[in-house]
Amino acid sequence: MSRLAVPGRVQGLLWLAVAAVGWGLNWPATKFALSEWPPFALRVVSSAGAVTLLLAIALARGERIWPRGLAQWGRLTVAGLLNVAPFICLGSLAMLWLDASEASIVAYTMPIWAGLLAWPVLGERPTAPRVAGLAVGLGGVGVLLGPLLAGAESTAALVAKLPGFALILTNAVLFALGTVLTKRRPPGMAPLASLAWQIALGSVPVLFGTLLFDRWQGVHIGPGGWLVLLHITFVALCLSYLAWFRALRLLPASSAAIGTLMVPVIGVVSAGMLLGEPLGWRQIGALGMTMTGVVLASRG
Repeated sequence: MSRLAVPGRVQGLLWLAVAAVGWGLNWPATKFALSEWPPFALRVVSSAGAVTLLLAIALARGERIWPRGLAQWGRLTVAGLLNVAPFICLGSLAMLWLDASEASIVAYTMPIWAGLLAWPVLGERPTAPRVAGLAVGLGGVGVLLGPLLAGAESTAALVAKLPGFALILTNAVLFALGTVLTKRRPPGMAPLASLAWQIALGSVPVLFGTLLFDRWQGVHIGPGGWLVLLHITFVALCLSYLAWFRALRLLPASSAAIGTLMVPVIGVVSAGMLLGEPLGWRQIGALGMTMTGVVLASRG
C-alpha cells in the first residue's frame, strides 16, 4: 500500500501549529525563568545548548555544517540577527516590565508588519482571504490587548510599562523583516546547521549583554529554573524554530505570519493556567477569532 501523500499546505499548517505551541508555552516559561536566572545568561546558556545539540545531530546525519563563502555567512548573519536575536534578547528583556500575556500579544502584531513588507519585498499581493484572516486574527489579539491596557491601575502604572512595550514592538518589526527576507533569500544550508548558525550568530549581542549587565549575587536556580531552561533549549529554540522554517518554505510568508497569531493565545492561556495571569471569556473569545483568522489566511 502506498503512503498517503499529505498536501504541502497541510504539512505547512501542521508545522506551523508545532511552532506556535512551542513558542506560546515559552512566554510563561521565560517569565518564570527570569525570577531565577539573570536575563542575558538565561539566553546564552540555552542558546549554547541548542547550538551544540543541533550541530551534533547534523554531523550524525552527515550534513555539511560549515557555511560556504561570504554570501552564505551574510545571509545566516542577517537571519540570525532578525529571526533569533530579537526574541532571545528583546523578548526576554520586555518581560522585566510586562506580564507574559502582554508580551506575547504585542510580539505577535508581527503579521501586520510582515504583511506590509511581503508586498514590496516578495511581490505577494494581499488576497481577500488573507486580508480577512488578518483582520479577524488581529481582532482576536485586540480583544486580549485592550482590556490589559485599560486595566492598568493608573497612568503611572501604564507609563512604567512603556519600556517593555517598546522592546517587544521592536522585536515584532524585526522578526517580520526577517520573515520576508528569509523567504526571499534563504540561507541555503540544511535546516539543522542553518538554525544552529542563526542561533549562534543571533546570540552574539546577548553574550555582550551577559558580560556587561548580568549580576549573579544572590542568584539561586532551583529545579524549576533548570526544567524551564531545558524547555527553552530543546523546544523553543530547536523544535519550534525548525518547524517555523519548514512552514515558511511550504506556505506564503504572509499566511505563515498570520498563523503565528495562535502564539499569543496559547501564551495567554498558558500564562493564566501556569502563572495565574488573567484568563477568562475574553481569552476564549480571542482564541476562536484567531483560529478563524488562521483558517481564512490558509485559504489565501
